[in-house]
Amino acid sequence: MADHEIFAAGGVELQSGVRLADVKLAYKTYGRLDDRRDNVVILPTAYAGRHRQNEWLIGPGMALSPERYFIVAPNMLANGLSSSPSNTPAPHEGGRFPLVTLFDMVRLQHRLVTERFGAERVKLVLGWSMGGQQAFHWGAMYPQMVERIAPFCGSARTSRHNFVFLEGLKAALTADAAFRDGAYDAPPLRGLRAFARVYAGWAWSQGFYREELDLKALGAASLDDFILGVMEKGLIGRDANDLLAMLATWQQADISANPAYGGDFGAALGAITARAMVMPCATDLYFPPEDSAIEVAQMPNAELRTIPSIWGHMAGSGLNAEDARFIDSALAELLAD
Repeated sequence: MADHEIFAAGGVELQSGVRLADVKLAYKTYGRLDDRRDNVVILPTAYAGRHRQNEWLIGPGMALSPERYFIVAPNMLANGLSSSPSNTPAPHEGGRFPLVTLFDMVRLQHRLVTERFGAERVKLVLGWSMGGQQAFHWGAMYPQMVERIAPFCGSARTSRHNFVFLEGLKAALTADAAFRDGAYDAPPLRGLRAFARVYAGWAWSQGFYREELDLKALGAASLDDFILGVMEKGLIGRDANDLLAMLATWQQADISANPAYGGDFGAALGAITARAMVMPCATDLYFPPEDSAIEVAQMPNAELRTIPSIWGHMAGSGLNAEDARFIDSALAELLAD
């Protein structure tokens, strides 16, 4: 049985102008909505992730305790659970799935929490990677509603360098002849394996590999075993068009790329009045702390708290207990403020 629920949003006009019919937003909740409906925490998913990958952040005695908060974990469009290339009928199936921006996604999430749960205030929006990008969007799009945001290993806008990294992933996947411009009959396995190998060089830092943490911390027998057993295993079963659609969303992420701010990035950052704790990882190769520092400097109520880890981008994944404790402790402090 499915471990999540569906918010049926009906027909949705996307930021691109395309109307996507019968949109479904998959989500899971943890805890109970209180009578005042003001204990809501929103925890969006990351690239290629699903709500289950967020559950390391939730538990009794943790900052996100379901005994205290009503935690809503919405799944990104294109992740295979919400409306995606892999589950959308014609004319928007497969490679014909339209671009969905984070502006589109956060509007849907806003409908979920207001229409289904009647919430008018949100205690905290947080997330890792693209989940963090969505937290920034919430802060800029609904400043009067959101009290706090905590993006970790994410950004308010995808940088030019990050965009180039994603171009490499895209090229590795689409170069497989079996991909057939998204009209494949069987999974393009060569492309998916190439995608995973490119990703393996970016998700963890040089220090992670230097210290052989793939072997010592994650139990791989060799470097190749790590690439095969962790990266390929995690991606080989995913739909290629889903991966590419989420990648396109990531490349276009920008809190100012909407009618409210007209591309004025500084104005969008300045509009985030929520108490913000921005947590980059010191060794993240594509969401570097330097970018976060530039963003925090333009936000009126923000703190930069860098995760001191050699796990690179994966410091925000919950895989390393020390990094997970750092994030949980910071969230507890933020929620106590």
